[in-house]
Amino acid sequence: MKSRKNLTRFTYETTSFQGWRMNISRAGSTFTKYFSDKKYGSERKALKAAEAALEEIKDTVDSSRKVNGKLSKTTLSKIKKLLKEA
Repeated sequence: MKSRKNLTRFTYETTSFQGWRMNISRAGSTFTKYFSDKKYGSERKALKAAEAALEEIKDTVDSSRKVNGKLSKTTLSKIKKLLKEA
């Protein structure tokens, strides 16, 4: 599978990690999470989990209040909680 916007596929033979990396930057903040094939059971399941987390973060950021052009502390804590649960 090919990488997509905000999602990068890692399949290097020399590393033990195989999976997807979600990376998104919005309003001065960057959020990164790795989705392992091993944890989710397959490449497709890891991709679906990464896509779901990405959409949830985008929705949260789009509907959030910004303070001086940056995300509020409440929004940042919501997104961090979402990433832990994903």
